[in-house]
This record gives sequence, structure tokens and C-alpha cells, in this order.
Amino acid sequence: MQIQDLPYSDPGAPDARSGPRFLWWLGRNQLGGQLKALAWGLLHFVAVSALPFCVGFAVQAVVDRSGTRLALTGGLLLLCGAAISLGDTFLHRAAVTNWITAAARVQQLLARRATRLGSALTRRVAAGEVVAVSTGDVEKIGWFVEAVSRFTAAALTVVVVGVGLVLYQPALGWVVAAGLPLVALAVLPLLPRATRRADHQRARAGRATELATDTVAGLRVLRGIGGEDLFLDRYRRASQEVRRAAVRSARMWSLIAAIQVLTPGLLLIAVVWHGVHLARQGRVTVGELVTVYSSVMILNYPLQHFTEIAMAYSFSRPSAARAARVLSLERATDTGGSRAGAVPGGDLYDPDTGLLAPAGRLTAVVCGDPDAAGRLAERLGGHPAEAAPSVLLGGVPLDELPLETARTAVLVQDKDPVLLSGSLRELLDVPASGAVRTEDALAAAQCEDVLEALVQGSLDVTDPLDARITERGRSLSGGQRQRLALARSLITDPEVLVLDEPTSAVDSHTEARIAEGVREVRSGRTTVVFTSSPLLLDRADRVVLVHEGEVEAVGVHRDLVRTEPRYRAVVTRETAEHLAERDGALAEREAASRDGALAEREAASRGGGFKEKEAALRSGALEEIEESA
Repeated sequence: MQIQDLPYSDPGAPDARSGPRFLWWLGRNQLGGQLKALAWGLLHFVAVSALPFCVGFAVQAVVDRSGTRLALTGGLLLLCGAAISLGDTFLHRAAVTNWITAAARVQQLLARRATRLGSALTRRVAAGEVVAVSTGDVEKIGWFVEAVSRFTAAALTVVVVGVGLVLYQPALGWVVAAGLPLVALAVLPLLPRATRRADHQRARAGRATELATDTVAGLRVLRGIGGEDLFLDRYRRASQEVRRAAVRSARMWSLIAAIQVLTPGLLLIAVVWHGVHLARQGRVTVGELVTVYSSVMILNYPLQHFTEIAMAYSFSRPSAARAARVLSLERATDTGGSRAGAVPGGDLYDPDTGLLAPAGRLTAVVCGDPDAAGRLAERLGGHPAEAAPSVLLGGVPLDELPLETARTAVLVQDKDPVLLSGSLRELLDVPASGAVRTEDALAAAQCEDVLEALVQGSLDVTDPLDARITERGRSLSGGQRQRLALARSLITDPEVLVLDEPTSAVDSHTEARIAEGVREVRSGRTTVVFTSSPLLLDRADRVVLVHEGEVEAVGVHRDLVRTEPRYRAVVTRETAEHLAERDGALAEREAASRDGALAEREAASRGGGFKEKEAALRSGALEEIEESA
């Protein structure tokens, strides 16, 4: 695989059971590149290690006053120099190719996993961790994959040089052969501790990256509530923890590097001391002593790769574990599907909740819990967060369709849509049926002021479609981003369009016009809108109230407001306290009314008795007057 051939047509199915298994899988899938780097590495390292023998031959030729051997040695030196240059050049080329292709394979695997999981990815893994894996961790993994071939070439070179010295000068060669394993394995006891410290550093760095990513994503909200300084202090503490962990890790690696310098030095001292002793006895020549001495000096170069492979593995292992954790995530449903064929059409029905969206009509869904509404919207699009009965479109289970077909049939617009950077023309260049024009979709979504703002904010741009949109549309307000995302969804013109709170960030006048525009553009198409806005609900053909995962009421907005207290509470934003206060006030008024009527009756009763007594007194007085007369 060459760099110009990227991306891979198929990056393969990774072994994500653990970090080491994932690294092994990557190495096996780049076997051709690894063997190529190994071959060039052997040429380079063997040519470098042959220089001491050439120097020894040259010294001995001078001592023996042999011009022929000196000239032959000069030719060997030129040949070794050419081999070193050629091997180093192509080794570097092969190593960089292995690094980039390994990193590209991991990034493709992560991107493919993210597209398959959809919004369920960030519910199961923090967004900051995904960013950390796809950036810094990818580089660490690529580093280890390419370092394996160079380490293997260096280890084979050390073995070849050791055997060559034993054959060339056994008296000194056996000393070198006995010392090389000690030099190579001297740092082995320190590697577990160094690995643990490196793991701790990477964990802290990953946490700091997650915190920074989440803070930047919510920076506008943090500024609105005055929490910017609070999160800045949290990130400062996290970064200081990363610094302390990095210092502790660097101390251990510096100790390992010091040992890698000290042990070859001790071996060199032993070789020189023993070689001088043998030279005095006449058992070795000056040329042989120079050859062995130079070989031990040169071996420091391939031995450095022992430290590098240890560092690469220590840093890449936690990175590979994080990548494997993301790659091991699976959808609740199969992505391949067992049913092939065209995109189905008809009513959309969720057997789990009983929600029915008739074909060709605008259905509004009211949920008291926004999170439950979001999960239900994903289920309707065939992206369930957990295993459940499949949603049916025209009687066809979405789970039985290939993922691509299911997404073509049902499009779900999240309540927080993402706008990628680029021109507006590129943003709206999406797979579409062609039945909805860009102008009609922008007009239905009430994007006139958005287009004007984009033109005013861009230099030398007259066509709004050529205006640039910043990353995630941060230069736009929340309402403007919502309307552009809605226009993009309308252009796609899917069989079923599911909108989750599409107008939560716009004013009521714009919301009313958007409701009319969506109703007009989506005429004859199935549309499901999750909302609690009376303006949208009043224009829906059918309103469904979902409570605690079940359909509780179905009707039109005006009827449900009068007859369903729970629906009225969600739509009018009445809380339980408000309902209790209102019921109490009504009870008090009813009691007061009853008490007032009773008082009137009693008063009337008392008034009638007084009049009777007064009449009786008058009649009695009249009788007394008549008797006296």
C-alpha cells in the first residue's frame, strides 16, 4: 500500500478485543510494507556495521604495508557508503509509508464506526475521547507499527555482528557476544514501571483533551452563565496533572536512556582492556583490535532501537486500547440487513410505543421528557440506542433493511444539527430526490436574513451560496443554524422526515411561517415533528401525546388542549405546582360560592321570620286597642 493509494477501499474488520490484539492486527495487515522496511533496514544497518571491519582491514593493511589490500579496503568502504545511503533513504521512505498508512487505516476505521453508530456514539463514549483517539492516539499507534520493522532489522543486525565477531576474532568476539544480551536487556526490569507511568500520562492527557473539547463546544453557554473561569480553572488543574505525569514519565525514560549509554560503555571498556591484554601477548593484531573496538562503538546505533520500540509500545498500548474500545462498539441492530430492494413507503409505525405516523401527513409528537423524545426520534430513523422491536415503514422492519437504505428512507434531524465548514453551496449539496429546489427549501425555512448575514460577513461575495460558513457554523446564531439545517433536510426530500425541535431557537413569528413552509414543501410526504410549540402543533394534521414510553392520546391540538390535562401541561408549560395551585383556587372559589348561597338562604330565612313576628305584634296591638274602645 502506497500513500498515493489512500484511502483504503476497505480498511478491514479490526480485532478490537484489546489494545495489543489491535496492534497485532494492524501489523499483519501491513505485512508487505513491514517486509519492505525490514529489507531496507537490514541493508542499512549491516552496511553501517560493516564499516568497522573495513577500517580494521585498512589499519592492518597499513601495518603490513600492503597497498593492494588497502585499495581493496577502500573499494569496500565506497560500497558500504553507497549501501548506507541507499538503505537509509528507502528505509525512511518505507517507514514513513507504514506510519501514514497505519494511521490512515485507523482513522478510516474510526470514521466508519462513527457513521454506523450515529448519535449513539457520543452517548456511549465522550466526544473528547473520540477526538483524542482520532488525533494524538492515531499518531502513537502509527509510530509503533512502523517502528517494529526497524527494530527487527536492528535486532537481526546485532545478532549478525555478534556472530561475525565470534568468527572473526573468537577471543574478543565471545566477550562481545556475552555482553550484548546484557546490554540489550539491561533496561527490561524498568520497562513495566515506565509503561505504567506512560499509561498514567496518556490517561491524564486524554482526560485533559476531553475537558478542553467539551469546554470549547459549550463555550458560548459557559460565557452566558459566567462559568468560563470555572472551567478554565478545571482545565488548568488537569493540564498541571498532565505536566506532573509527563515529568515522572520522562524521569524514568531518561534513566532508561542513561542505562542504554552506560552499559555499552562498560562493554567497550571490557573489550578494550581485554583486547590490549591479548595484543600484548600477540594473540590479536592491531587491526583486529580496532575492528572489534569499532564494532562495539557502532552497535550503539542499532541498540538505540531497543529503547525506541519500548517507548513506542508503552505510548501506543493505551492509545490502541482506547481505539479498540471505540471500534468494539456495535449498533443495536445489524447494518447489513437481511432484506434487499427499493426504499419502502407507507405508514411509519413504532410497535414499542404505539406511535403511528400516517403516510403523506404531518404528525406532531409531544413528549414531556426531551431526552425521551430524542431517543424516540432516533428509533424512528432506525438508530435505536438499545435492542427493541423494529420500527415499521409500510410494514417493512427498518432493522431488516441495509443501513444505507434505511437512512435513505427515513432522515432524522437532531435537535442540535451540525454545520460543516465550507460554502453554503457545499453545505446544501446533499443526496436529494430533486423534487425540492434549493430556493424553495431556503424560503420554507425562512433563511432570507441568514443569506443576507452570510453575504455581509464575506468579502467579494455576491451570491449567498458562495458565502463561507465557519466550523460548526459558530459565526451564526442558534436560530440561523437551525434554519439552514432545516433547509438542508428539506432539500434531501426523504420518504419520511423526522424533525426534533426544529424551531426551538427562533421567535414565534418566524416559527409560524416555518410551520406553513414545511407543511407546503412536505405536502404528500410523511413528516414527524417532535415539538411542544403550539404554533407547530396547531398546523399538524395529527398530534400524538407520548407519556412514559406509550401513546396516551391522539387528536388535533385544539381538542387535546381542552380535554387532556397532561397535554395541556406540556404545551402550556404548566408545572405540577401550578396545577395544584389552580385546582386549589378553583376549590376555594367553589367553596366560597357555596358559602355565599347558604348565607343568602339563611338571611332570607331570618328576614322572613322577623316580618312574621312584626306582623304578629301589629295584629296584637290592634286587638288591644279594639278591646279598650
